[in-house]
Amino acid sequence: MSPASRLPIRHDAGLGMERLWSRRAFLGLGLGVGAAATLALAGCTSSAAWVNPDSAAVRDRERQRGGTGKTTAVTLTAASASLDLAGTTAQTFAYGAVPAPIIRLSAGDTLKATIRNQLPVETSVHWHGLALRNDMDGVPPLTQQPIAAGSSFDYEFIAPDPGTYWFHPHVGAQLDSGLYGALIVEDPNEPLAYDDEWVIVLDDWLDGVTATPDEVLAELSRGMGDMGGMDDMFMRMGNTLMGATSDLLGGDAGDVYYPHYLINGKPAADPAQFTGTPGSRVRIRLINAGGDTAFRFAVGGHRLTVTHTDGFPVEPVEVDSVLLGMGERYDLLVTLGDGAFPLVALAEGKRERAVAVVRTGVGNTPPQDAVLSELDTARVATAAILTAATDVALDTKTPDREVTLTLTGSMADYDWGINNKRFDPTQPLRDAHAVRAGERVRLRMVNETEMWHPFHLHGHTYQHSDGGPRKDTSIILPKQTLTVDFDADNPGQWAAHCHNIYHAETGMMTVIGYQT
Repeated sequence: MSPASRLPIRHDAGLGMERLWSRRAFLGLGLGVGAAATLALAGCTSSAAWVNPDSAAVRDRERQRGGTGKTTAVTLTAASASLDLAGTTAQTFAYGAVPAPIIRLSAGDTLKATIRNQLPVETSVHWHGLALRNDMDGVPPLTQQPIAAGSSFDYEFIAPDPGTYWFHPHVGAQLDSGLYGALIVEDPNEPLAYDDEWVIVLDDWLDGVTATPDEVLAELSRGMGDMGGMDDMFMRMGNTLMGATSDLLGGDAGDVYYPHYLINGKPAADPAQFTGTPGSRVRIRLINAGGDTAFRFAVGGHRLTVTHTDGFPVEPVEVDSVLLGMGERYDLLVTLGDGAFPLVALAEGKRERAVAVVRTGVGNTPPQDAVLSELDTARVATAAILTAATDVALDTKTPDREVTLTLTGSMADYDWGINNKRFDPTQPLRDAHAVRAGERVRLRMVNETEMWHPFHLHGHTYQHSDGGPRKDTSIILPKQTLTVDFDADNPGQWAAHCHNIYHAETGMMTVIGYQT
């Protein structure tokens, strides 16, 4: 996502020197020192044909949003941290806690977030899913210079749409550390009726336990070789996982071995606890903050009603479980029974799970390996079964422009790209796809690879074809094509990429740029 992620040496007690050196981090150090020059180069490459992040068009669009005039101010300090994983101490990066404290504001309010970088490396913050002003999107070197070690940066923007969002870095593989948190934009005219709300963040975890994200990236970047004949084998090789498969994901389920899967920063051996009262109606805001893992989520003994995906309402659907790719969010309603119940996020295809406990009354704590019929695939929510609510569906309109993004590459060479080109962060607009303000754009995402990809478009919410849901992150299965439409109403330069952090970092990323 950006060239640098960690310095060669992290000053964390108890880690050997050989563990702290990372080939990727070493390369990133040199690139990071030249970040200002890189940004200048990006500006020169773009020329006057592109709407730049600091342009009048971006400022004008922010003024058009109006807003409530109310400002919510927060400070996030990115720093080295320790995370207790049921007795295992992991050295990582975090905004004080994992996940970070929830940020809340109402639609139309302004968020002013001061980011203090106490890391030994540069960083940034991307506000995932928000159609915010382009210069606040947090994507170096495309929309800003990275926040240098020891410095700070003020993000300030109007949050235009209610919904469940989140924030994370867009520098190197930092997303696969503890640097993430939920951003909840509340609807001042909330139509849903519920008694309580739980924000649940799912994550796959390895940082400071088996490897750093940089070390995993370096290992994967060497390629995984020919996997022929290994379809029925499930095994760990270093930090990679061979033979993780899922019918729901169309085959291969992921590349990376994780020793822990977390719910709100807690592993199964020390599960998160959710308490309620029998008969109460709870809104669950569910976020997948993982780096390489899809999760199938269920609550034992309960059915779930899907009300939103990626912040936007859908026609309600009752299901047993929900499948989330990395970066996706779902809002769910559940009416609680009486007792103690397992809340499970199955690491799809990886034969492990994250576990929490829901307690509304007396009863034994459910075992970690409790069997949930709700995790059967007969009634699992995916975008394919959802329909946008009438009030957020795009009006019927012939597209003015069609953009095709072909997802290419393989696990063998780990040469992920778009249209057979690997993204070059030193020239982010080299292969940019042009749109113009006011256009209805049809985006065709063709997956030519043998693996699924959760694809994310910054700065916009699109609608799946044939009346499907409004989203900003969507699963694209192997050898399948996803067609979506969006209105080009947010000028600037916007990243579009696979939200598997290791796929994005090795090249599966591009730019949707507005032309003047």
